[in-house]
Amino acid sequence: MKNTLTSLAIAATVLTTATTTAANAAEKLLLKTPIAFSTALPGLGSPIPRVAEQLDLMSGGTLRMKVYEPGKLVPPFEILDAVSSGKINSGYTTAGYWAGKIPAAPLFSAVPFGPEAGEYMAWLYYGNGLTLYQEMYDQAGYNVKVIPCAVIAPETSGWFNKEINSPEDLNGLKMRFFGLGGKVMQRLGVATSLLPGGEIFPALEKGAIDATEFSMPAIDARLGFHKLVKFNYFPGWHQQATVFELLLNKDVWNEATPQHQAIIENACKASMTDSFAEGEAIQYAALLDNVDNNGVTIKTWSDEMLATFRENWEAVAQEEAANDAFFAKVLTDLTTFRDGYAIWKENAFLPRK
Repeated sequence: MKNTLTSLAIAATVLTTATTTAANAAEKLLLKTPIAFSTALPGLGSPIPRVAEQLDLMSGGTLRMKVYEPGKLVPPFEILDAVSSGKINSGYTTAGYWAGKIPAAPLFSAVPFGPEAGEYMAWLYYGNGLTLYQEMYDQAGYNVKVIPCAVIAPETSGWFNKEINSPEDLNGLKMRFFGLGGKVMQRLGVATSLLPGGEIFPALEKGAIDATEFSMPAIDARLGFHKLVKFNYFPGWHQQATVFELLLNKDVWNEATPQHQAIIENACKASMTDSFAEGEAIQYAALLDNVDNNGVTIKTWSDEMLATFRENWEAVAQEEAANDAFFAKVLTDLTTFRDGYAIWKENAFLPRK
């Protein structure tokens, strides 16, 4: 009898250990995360390694993220499809890259003459932004969970090899341009292309493009545009703020523990603050360096040029809304939110001039 009880106790211990081990294994999650932007680009690619570090720390090692530099696992423009299909379980990118697949996607990345970072986050978190963001991917048939995971303030409006003094000076240019702003430039006679960051300098060097926009001064400095084109224009009317997304395969997300889900969401929310602060802290030094050491001329768009850009953006917005019902739905919601926010903005903030 004693031997039988001992055997049963051993069996129970083994079963309990096996069950516990299986449960612990089920609660461990490794996110293999290809990214669209090099981690060497401050404020653009640099946030995601910090997110990875925080996931590990906050979860006690049960939730980890392995970051893959652009093109090392999946090309930047293939991340959405790869995450949706389950080829990879996560990816870090920006919705503006999916304009050719989902017309409304750029509205969740950067909007010409659109919200600044604070207003954008207000709409996402406390308006209907996040609900519409997820609805967009669901409606388009993508099996992904989307979480905003970084945001930066205004970008430069572009790098040119000559001064642009009138709309006519843009006609015939070949230019790398992002998102809905690219459609505005097309209306002004610019032949636009959307290139990943690492391909822009070679394209400028070979003459495949005459001009480019990419990001903020400190980010553009890492890519060396100032070596080839010397006129840098402001303000960045096309991207007053840009949001970046963490995409997770929805099956993986649904199977994750509530704790892991909360850690991911809150790590990304913290990253929104961190990325914004990092971007704001490092731009002035890059601007000074461009002028003092790199021979760059900083230019400000005239009122005429800004009016031209705005007029053409409004035409693009109407065309896109007429062609896609969901684009119209999101634009209407964002515009309604902004109309209300304007009452606060106009009364609360000091004028910039």
